[in-house]
Amino acid sequence: MYRLRVKSEFSAAHNLREYKGKCEALHGHNWKVEVVISAKGADTQGLVVDFHEIKRALGSVLEQLDHGYLNALGYFKKHNPTSENLARYIFKQLSPEFKSRKVTLQEVTVWESDNCSATYYQ
Repeated sequence: MYRLRVKSEFSAAHNLREYKGKCEALHGHNWKVEVVISAKGADTQGLVVDFHEIKRALGSVLEQLDHGYLNALGYFKKHNPTSENLARYIFKQLSPEFKSRKVTLQEVTVWESDNCSATYYQ
């Protein structure tokens, strides 16, 4: 079994609805994101998936979020833009990219700071 990890980052603002604290006010983060892909085997070249392909897929999702206001996106109008929901959103956006391959999108972890993260997996 193999696991591949790709990290990236983006910047965005949000505010947590009904939070009753400082995070209810508009604020931003330099978010870090890690994607984990797994597979039972590698191809004849010894590759599971080219890292470039994972970076491209993740980049296309993060490009929609970068330097934006998360609350304004359709998904986050319905779901509070917490780190937990952000990890789930990115996971759901990436899932179709890997369905047709012999790999599994294992998890997406989102850090809003160096010490605080949330992970979504199925």
